[in-house]
Amino acid sequence: MRHAAIFLVCLLLSRPAFADINIAAVGPITGQDAPTGEQMQRGVQAAVDEINAHGGVLGQKLHLTIKDDACDPRQAVAVANELGGEDVIAVVGGMCSGAAIPASKVYNEEGIILISPSATNPAFTEQSFDNIFRTCGRDEQQGAAVADYIAKKYAKKNIAIVDDKTAYGRGLADQVRKTLAQLNVHVKLDESVSRGERDYSSLVSKLEENNIDVLFYGGYHTEAGLIVRQMRDHGLKTVFIGDDDLTTKEFWSITGNAGEGALMSFNSDPRMRPEAADAVKRIRASGFDPEGVTLYTYAAVEALAEAIKRAGAVDEKKIDAQLHQGSYTTVIGPIEFDAKGDVKKPDYILYRWTKGSYIPLTGN
Repeated sequence: MRHAAIFLVCLLLSRPAFADINIAAVGPITGQDAPTGEQMQRGVQAAVDEINAHGGVLGQKLHLTIKDDACDPRQAVAVANELGGEDVIAVVGGMCSGAAIPASKVYNEEGIILISPSATNPAFTEQSFDNIFRTCGRDEQQGAAVADYIAKKYAKKNIAIVDDKTAYGRGLADQVRKTLAQLNVHVKLDESVSRGERDYSSLVSKLEENNIDVLFYGGYHTEAGLIVRQMRDHGLKTVFIGDDDLTTKEFWSITGNAGEGALMSFNSDPRMRPEAADAVKRIRASGFDPEGVTLYTYAAVEALAEAIKRAGAVDEKKIDAQLHQGSYTTVIGPIEFDAKGDVKKPDYILYRWTKGSYIPLTGN
């Protein structure tokens, strides 16, 4: 008994007073969406490092695990099941709506908080799950901004809408279609393409045959870049409007100078916010420009950490309740989550690609 007592005392003394708070980030580390995955990794890691450098949360350090779902629904579900067997309180991700939506069901069953920085499809937060949140806006909000711009600038022109059949691309394109119809703006050409294609000559021919003046494309940056390049190679001057997945320099690396003038929708650039100045400086010092969703993932960690503090415990239900109330100070500005887990008051605007960078379009 004496030896057993001594062993127990030694064991207790060898343990840290507080265990780490385990969180994970899940996104496309491999595959064609890896540039977005790198934005996620950089943002999450920078936020975790900063929080830990200032003492962590409730006297505990955040311990980060990064998992790859390749934006694939089946892989995302497999990763969610894997994390369900680990001591993880929250996940930042998924990045793509098509992967985030099925994975969210597993996280809900496992009692793991999920905060996405980029899954915009409405279905993500329309499931009555208390533990699902996002720091970005929704398709109907982004779609309305795009459609309003098209209606204002090109109502009398020949308009085309093309989507890539994914939950993200089609979901957003459908919102543009719906809003244009409500505004009594006619769409002359309506098409879909498949992800992974390399040759878009058939689509380009249809654009030419229908004398399309402006094209909205709902989909990811790889295919968008190829479409733009092939349009320009064919001599088409059609105005190209893409979505927020084009907020990566990888888009320009695909288009080259053919991308000059391409438009896209995105929230007001968080890199310009005074709240983001320190984070932007630190991330740029590491050799990475915090473009796209980088700061939206950073903000997700900030909101999570503050909610844990307010809850006073690493308890999923208590943290959920805190996230659903009050305002959170983040690098993307103050954010509040509504009953569904959506942020209130997102602000989508249009941007123009020029000389390898995107800048706000004047007169949005």
